[in-house]
Amino acid sequence: MLEPAYQADVVIVGAGVAGLSAAHRLTSAGVTTAVLEAAHGVGGRMSTEKVDGFRLDRIGQLLSTAYPELRLTPGLDGLVLRPFAPGLLLHSDGRRHRASAPAAAGSARGARGALHAVRALASAPRATATPWGRAPRTAASRSRGPRLAPASEAAGVAPRGTAPLGTAMDQARLGTALTRIANTPVERLLGRTESPAAQALAARGLPARTIDGFLRPLLAALLCDPELTTSSRCADLALRAFAAGRLCVPEGGAEVLPELLARSLPAGTVHTGVRVTSVSTSSVTTAEHGEFRCRAVLLATDARAAAELLPGLRVPDFHPVTVVHHTTDEPPQTGASLLLDADRGGPVAHTAVVSQVDPSRAPAGRALISSTVLGPPPPDVETAVRTHLSRLYGTSTTRWETLAVHHTPEAVPAMRAPHDLRRPVRLLAGLYVCGDHRDTSTVQGALHSGHRASTAILTDLGAATPMHRAEPLPTTQAA
Repeated sequence: MLEPAYQADVVIVGAGVAGLSAAHRLTSAGVTTAVLEAAHGVGGRMSTEKVDGFRLDRIGQLLSTAYPELRLTPGLDGLVLRPFAPGLLLHSDGRRHRASAPAAAGSARGARGALHAVRALASAPRATATPWGRAPRTAASRSRGPRLAPASEAAGVAPRGTAPLGTAMDQARLGTALTRIANTPVERLLGRTESPAAQALAARGLPARTIDGFLRPLLAALLCDPELTTSSRCADLALRAFAAGRLCVPEGGAEVLPELLARSLPAGTVHTGVRVTSVSTSSVTTAEHGEFRCRAVLLATDARAAAELLPGLRVPDFHPVTVVHHTTDEPPQTGASLLLDADRGGPVAHTAVVSQVDPSRAPAGRALISSTVLGPPPPDVETAVRTHLSRLYGTSTTRWETLAVHHTPEAVPAMRAPHDLRRPVRLLAGLYVCGDHRDTSTVQGALHSGHRASTAILTDLGAATPMHRAEPLPTTQAA
């Protein structure tokens, strides 16, 4: 029997981005912290599988350069963001159309609020010279915080056809709405009357074609909710980030973000392969090492694991996500664009030649195509996806090699109205909880909940002097 000798000021259960970001703020304040993770690596759902030189994200949530926490969270200075080509590719009526929108908030072009016409591609321009305007100089491109790497050139060909956004007047109205929301303070968005996103969009006077042809597929990609049952406040936040920033992915795969956080913590902070079986305000009990005494406990696991440790915590519904990864030596000519299916003509909600966005995700001479299926997948998901991709890209997929099919039943917590975007992180003095289920179901939400939780802990501890240094656990330090 091991004696309960391991001690720290704060024990964090779970080494996802929420827990790791909280650990950074606590250790920076001089609070001794131990992060205990049951798995043998950090990151939770932000994991990346490595297969024959490919880097395959399990869920592949999209990031935005407009996410404040990407630049505010300590430890992410080395994060490199790879942006998609400006605009979106929309597949509608058998054609691919490039949707261009106002420049980022604050620019003269954005202030005019004119949405440039959606056009069928004849030859797409370079990513730095599209009708979106220049890539905004966000905090992500400054010396502090993640760096925005240049996107690859977007090239594609499609026959001319009817724009999926409606008339020029419809496009101008949408452009004005996007510019307005990009410049609206967050607190004002949160004060709006709440309803399901689909209902709120229809009530704002936008034509059905604009909603179905652009906003629905865009929000489905951002929220993993194709039916738009998500709270309108959460949808507004997602649209604000889209209009004010650039969609992007972390260079090297999703796992890079939590690994950066883990590596930059003090040695001996993160311990993997440690299963926590019970928690209280002053200790946690582990299966491998007995009791670990502390002054406060922060649950930073997913919602279901948190409820298992603390019965009574609400477990939300979840949006299932399936990601299918293919490779070929003859990639479709869409460049670094995100391709969305506006017609919902198959299981794929959005897809991209990810190796064009981030070349580090595929070996030389090979292309990586990653496609996302939202909701319950069809019985033969790989065949259905391959058939759908052939229509979306306008090319044969018979020679494409399937690298992996990742199905995550509880990928993203649902945020149906009414949804509290600031669920309490302080349960009682000494016991706290954080994660994307306490905020918005995004990487931004997970990081922000960790920020809120660490602030609450530091307030309750009163910035007291740390008790002592935590004694090392006999487990492997996370890389």
